[in-house]
Amino acid sequence: MSSLLQGVNLYLIGMMGAGKTTVGQLLAKQLGYGFIDTDSVIAQSAKKSINQIFAEEGEAAFRQLESDVLGQVCAYTKLTVATGGGIVLKRENWGYLHHGLIVWLDVPVELLYTRLAEDTTRPLLQDADPQGKLRSLLEQRTPLYAQADLRISVIEGETPEQIADKIMAAIPSVLKKSTVNGH
Repeated sequence: MSSLLQGVNLYLIGMMGAGKTTVGQLLAKQLGYGFIDTDSVIAQSAKKSINQIFAEEGEAAFRQLESDVLGQVCAYTKLTVATGGGIVLKRENWGYLHHGLIVWLDVPVELLYTRLAEDTTRPLLQDADPQGKLRSLLEQRTPLYAQADLRISVIEGETPEQIADKIMAAIPSVLKKSTVNGH
């Protein structure tokens, strides 16, 4: 499979709680790729948690760090990259993402909410109505997420392994398309 991808990076996009990190690590293993989580890279280089960056410097500063990291990452090959849920908001990021194969993990709001209910590390969910906030974030981002090369719908009860297998099975269909169109 990795020879099929010819070293092209795989970028996982989708909402917080979609499972990008977990699924990304599994895909990296199956592809013989390295794995990078942009949030982890940002936290390491800033020596602060994502929460702290949001609190102390604001969302715009965080988004800029995110773009910088993405710009550095796309210089490499053979990586599976889990991105932050809002990475799709900046147009310049799409320039970077399109260097690779973009996979949208599309998870229904109810399932995201269940997964995130206990998670206090999500700055955008520090809200009186976290489920409503998730829904509005998803509505705002769906047209952007929909620009992915591959949309993988996740249903309740699916394991990360099953989702990774679904992605692996779908990759060839996207690659065939792109080689035909000369991309």
